Amino acid sequence: MRKTTLNLRERALGYLSRREYSRQELQKKLKAYVVDEDLNALLDDFQTRGWLSESRYVEQMIHARQAKFGSLKVAHELRNHGVAEELIDSAIVALRVDEKERAGNLWRKKFGTVAKGREEWAKQARFLQSRGFDTDTIKAVLRGEPEDE
Repeated sequence: MRKTTLNLRERALGYLSRREYSRQELQKKLKAYVVDEDLNALLDDFQTRGWLSESRYVEQMIHARQAKFGSLKVAHELRNHGVAEELIDSAIVALRVDEKERAGNLWRKKFGTVAKGREEWAKQARFLQSRGFDTDTIKAVLRGEPEDE
């Protein structure tokens, strides 16, 4: 008969088998289940073995978010999950390569036509801003500048 309660190690492995987690995020999830074990030692062991990887977490997050969000929003989310600033910086560099193209695709999907007035232009700009695109990218998209610049 299988025991119904999982120990901390099994629970952590179960979480990591479903998706990648940042160290801070996994620590927060496991905190409620800590009894006598040392959570930091467990997480250090997982990082040493390569089971818990911030860089894999960043890659997974970028892959999942890049179609809908700009680099500013992705960076903010990574910071909130406790990812190291060096990893965030390198991720942002990769995201900015095709940022204008992604913003343009999102804008075309949502609006499709150039704004006819100030209010409509502001509405479109707010939409792109809420998705985490910077001001220069938003202006370029709303002016209809080509993406290959």
